[in-house]
Amino acid sequence: MRTLGLRHVAIQVADPQKSKEWYMRVLKMDLEWEPDAENVYLTSGGHDNLAIHKGAGSSSTESAASTQLLDHLGFALPSMEDVDEWYKWVQSQNVKILREIKTHRDGARSFYMQDLNGIAIQMIYHPPIAARAQK
Repeated sequence: MRTLGLRHVAIQVADPQKSKEWYMRVLKMDLEWEPDAENVYLTSGGHDNLAIHKGAGSSSTESAASTQLLDHLGFALPSMEDVDEWYKWVQSQNVKILREIKTHRDGARSFYMQDLNGIAIQMIYHPPIAARAQK
């Protein structure tokens, strides 16, 4: 038995509309479905789905910290050069950088940023994922 991989992540935030705008502007995601103002579904091109839901807490970081643990979200990139291009783009959008670009021991290359809700996002070139995506 196999799965199709991790293709769906759901996050709770204080303001889904602000988060929708941020992910569409900064990460260039597309709107997949918006059944109402408190629930938004975005995609990077049909192979993934990010669900953004209105959280119960007064602020997204308070509600997330009290209900669950999340280390980071990762967005796979096709090449090492793409990591550098995304880094420049994110900087131009005045997004907080959490960890600078690094080439890892396994040949991966990545950096971390923070979304407006305090969620860490890794932009990563990971050789095995990139090779599978080209097939």
